[in-house]
Amino acid sequence: MRIVFAGTGDIGVPSLEWLLASSHCVAGVLTQPDKPVGRHQELQASAIKQVAQREGLALQQPLKLRAPDAVEALRSLAPEVLVVMAYGQILPSTVLELPTRACLNLHASLLPRHRGAAPIQAAIEAGDSDSGITVMYMAEGLDTGDILLEKRLPLRRRETGGTLHDRLAILAPEALAEALALLEKGVAPRFPQDPAHVTYAKKLTREDGWITWESPLAVDRKVRAMNPWPGAYTRLPSPASSTDPGRKLKIFSVIQSRVPCRGAAPGTVLSVESRGVLVAAGEAGVWLGEVQLEGKRRMQTRDFLRGNPISPGIVLGGAALP
Repeated sequence: MRIVFAGTGDIGVPSLEWLLASSHCVAGVLTQPDKPVGRHQELQASAIKQVAQREGLALQQPLKLRAPDAVEALRSLAPEVLVVMAYGQILPSTVLELPTRACLNLHASLLPRHRGAAPIQAAIEAGDSDSGITVMYMAEGLDTGDILLEKRLPLRRRETGGTLHDRLAILAPEALAEALALLEKGVAPRFPQDPAHVTYAKKLTREDGWITWESPLAVDRKVRAMNPWPGAYTRLPSPASSTDPGRKLKIFSVIQSRVPCRGAAPGTVLSVESRGVLVAAGEAGVWLGEVQLEGKRRMQTRDFLRGNPISPGIVLGGAALP
């Protein structure tokens, strides 16, 4: 079949590369315009664009896909199927109607759970037992289309946003291959989503990494979900000044503890030992694992303490930092 692939995030790279190795014809690629990144705000091509350029594919980067010239440019590629994964724009009806067979989206959750922009982090923070890839027929709503098929995988005990992202990226080509085979044979099913089980996963901002120390389980899930981006974080007060708001302390791993807090305020440092720092989190505490102080390198807490002494009794937190 003649296929156009639309994607921006690197989670879609294995699916695009599978398409290129398959018997299908990749007629072209859509991706977001290059974006400025880093301290010097240098323009950087998406991972999908880099693959497209390497393979010499027809490439389109419309600022707005709903613009008439963008729609006509896509029409010129004559797609039978439009495959979308982490593209970053909502597709208008004028685009959804272009493919002669179907417009399919590969979504990184088991729909209708975790519709939206951050389903991977949402699954971990919610404590879901599994996740997966949903192949759905695209509609104008946000991830509202009928389901063609789903591929499940169980979440691991220490799953992070980064590890689940990579595992789902690998699973996606398997789901896509099965879906396209069914579509080509004319036997692809359609299952409406159950509105009673809909949840949403909004686009993440840096503020979503703020730790509130409500419980050991909630802190552990937050830290794992936000690793590597946007990163879970708290505020480390300055030991030298009561007026200094302190610096951002990113936390990349914690270990839940059964040590009771006995009424300590959330975020209170209960103990500082050679193995790390124990922090009050609701009914019990958590041991800080890997941390990174603003402007410093990432390291284990025991190494961090050598140059950054922390005293029992101080309270991590305060007002959330951007």
